[in-house]
Amino acid sequence: MSEPAVENVDILIVGAGPVGMTLQLALAAGGQKSLLVDRRSQASQQQDPRALALSYGARQLLEQINSWPSRAATPIETIHISQKDGFGRTLIDRADYALPALGYVVRYRDLAADLAAQLPPDAMLAEAEILDITPGDDHVTVTLRHAGQLRAIQSKLLVHAEGTPGDDPAVKVSDYEQHAVIAEITPTPGHNKRAWERFTPDGPLALLPLGDEYSVVFTLPPAKADAVMAMDDTAFTVALQNQFGRRLSFTKPGPRSRFPLALRLRETLVKGKEVWIGNTAQTLHPVSGQGFNLGIRDAWQLAEILLKNGVDRGSLADYAASRRLDRRGSAFFTDQIVRTFSNDCGPLKLARGLGLLALDLCPPARHFVAKRMIWGARAWP
Repeated sequence: MSEPAVENVDILIVGAGPVGMTLQLALAAGGQKSLLVDRRSQASQQQDPRALALSYGARQLLEQINSWPSRAATPIETIHISQKDGFGRTLIDRADYALPALGYVVRYRDLAADLAAQLPPDAMLAEAEILDITPGDDHVTVTLRHAGQLRAIQSKLLVHAEGTPGDDPAVKVSDYEQHAVIAEITPTPGHNKRAWERFTPDGPLALLPLGDEYSVVFTLPPAKADAVMAMDDTAFTVALQNQFGRRLSFTKPGPRSRFPLALRLRETLVKGKEVWIGNTAQTLHPVSGQGFNLGIRDAWQLAEILLKNGVDRGSLADYAASRRLDRRGSAFFTDQIVRTFSNDCGPLKLARGLGLLALDLCPPARHFVAKRMIWGARAWP
């Protein structure tokens, strides 16, 4: 079989999920062409069951590329943070920041559809199988199979945005020994645009307003997750109610799915003419909903630097340096929350209660936490 002719592109983005598409559109808005490659079909993203918690800061970025799914986004106006069987609570209110919302909850498929609708017709190769990646001094060559044909694409920059990193020695992994069970459920009374973060010995329980329902992220040890997945709807509702408490009641749970939780951090974001963003660079625990927002900021920061300085080793080094505070800070923040709150230790429970109470009674401390949840490192100092 003859070797395929080499095609040249400036920037090749592997992974056409929301983070990859955000990068493509941000580059296009500045006049820079790029090509997206994805192993999945475009239709497959419509099968994704997840709901995404997007910060108000993420909305500000997505609006600049005309990709904010306003009709599909449910606003979060308040966030209630507490611990099971312990005192202390913190309430974060959007009114304190003169914002229309602290964040929003959007189904993955709706955000993906809005982003895809903005892509030029020739911006993506879907259902493409990557066969080989060959780095060079000033380019990277990717060999792939698309529509039954072999193609070789040489790019000045290869951006990895294809999802959670696998068994890669460059990725440091810390297993939380927790699984997230996700579902949608109807609350009584209605949610009134309030999100709940409820810390329990088994792990955090998050309720995120989505339409008229709550999107539930029920964090449990693997054996308990097995049991919850095997329950009928009535038993699941009872288990959720017991974990949450009696402030609300729940009915009509939807289908459940689950995924294991771990902290994964890539040690080096840049290698030669390759760069890693989004979940290929880091995956975080879903507590406080930081991971996806961090990926959007990755894409935006990379686009800004490339549009300003072009594709060279200096600009890639600038990108890696610019993301250090945001990604390390977000990883540390979520990791410490999980490890501090996911236990039933009496002295720690007392300390946690005092901490939540102090956060609620001390506006500067509460605002410090809230602003970093909304804007990440852009809110520093």
